[in-house]
Amino acid sequence: MMLLTAGSRGDIEPFLALARHAAAQGHEVRLGLPDDFGTPAGVDTVGLDVDFRRLLAAPDRTPWGLARHLRREVRPGMRRMLSAAVEATVSFAPEIVVHHPLILSAPMAADALGVPRVLVELAPVATPSRVFPAAGGPTATRDLGRHNRATYSVPRAAARIFDADVARAAAQLPGGRRPASRTSSRATLMAVSPQLLPRPRDWSPRVHLTGSWHGEALAAPVDPVLAEFVHGDGYLVASFGSMAVGDAEARGRTIVTAARAHGLRVLLLTGWGGLALPDDCRGPDVLAAPSAPFDVVLPEAALAVHHGGAGTSHDVARAGIPAVVVPVTADQPFWGAQLHRRGVAARPIPIRRLTAEVLTRAIADALTCRQRAAEVGEAMRQEDGLGAALDVLTSL
Repeated sequence: MMLLTAGSRGDIEPFLALARHAAAQGHEVRLGLPDDFGTPAGVDTVGLDVDFRRLLAAPDRTPWGLARHLRREVRPGMRRMLSAAVEATVSFAPEIVVHHPLILSAPMAADALGVPRVLVELAPVATPSRVFPAAGGPTATRDLGRHNRATYSVPRAAARIFDADVARAAAQLPGGRRPASRTSSRATLMAVSPQLLPRPRDWSPRVHLTGSWHGEALAAPVDPVLAEFVHGDGYLVASFGSMAVGDAEARGRTIVTAARAHGLRVLLLTGWGGLALPDDCRGPDVLAAPSAPFDVVLPEAALAVHHGGAGTSHDVARAGIPAVVVPVTADQPFWGAQLHRRGVAARPIPIRRLTAEVLTRAIADALTCRQRAAEVGEAMRQEDGLGAALDVLTSL
């Protein structure tokens, strides 16, 4: 079984959980992932010759700066990744290929090997529905009714930017050319909890809403200072993951100020640089760390403030705590709106509108969601998303 993924931590960890689960069940598994994620224990991995942190970190977010970043970083990085994914798949010769939507060269690799492939979606971006718009599109938070299905053409159009890079990756195939015939995926695994996104009636039976893919964290020592902090009185966990945009110190100050207005301590997870702790906000009620295992820090938290990535949204909801979502880009506005609709989060705050006053009010609203968040978390902890996904894969 060849698993291929790309993106930030929220895109990689579900695939890593599936790889470990499948290997534990006796399957031969290899996981292709970006080089900057490192070499995780407990699974056979291969790097895909790309540093996604560089691809996601545009230094100048003006239209001209983004175009320059696309030309200098994104296109070359994607070109290398798509070729590396084909080369890794062909050399492994799997019986099935399971891939993230960003691995645009996976379909032709599976076709060339004559094996089935399965698409994995961590948010609905490729499987159209009339019930809600595509996550990640410009209308992701608005119900357009019968026009919802049309929004799924936006991600498809964006992928066409890399058509030439997909064609170039064909040089790694046997014979050095793309197969003449192209087959669709045999199934789609929607690695999403039905507690957060109920299954729409217009999805094909080939689309499997498995529940989220949450693996048990490998045992690792927890920093004693962190362990002591999370066993104290009520605290807020703030994380913006890979969203290194804007003024990180100003954002950290806003969160600390709003949390203190509610008498909450703050665990500030600085991630890739989206949050930072200003010197004038330091104190015994605030702890800043680059990262921390969510399984350790979320269950006892009063609530979380986060960017609304699919992985973080599921981790927070699974822990049974309410949230304030401050979406930045991609599928984050979709999840922010969806968590609010499901009653487990305050109304999302667009990042450009984030102030201490606005966040203080949102935290008050989120704290009224505690009972509903606890109920949803309990239901999510009963899901076996990895088991359901592996059942589909073995059936193919």
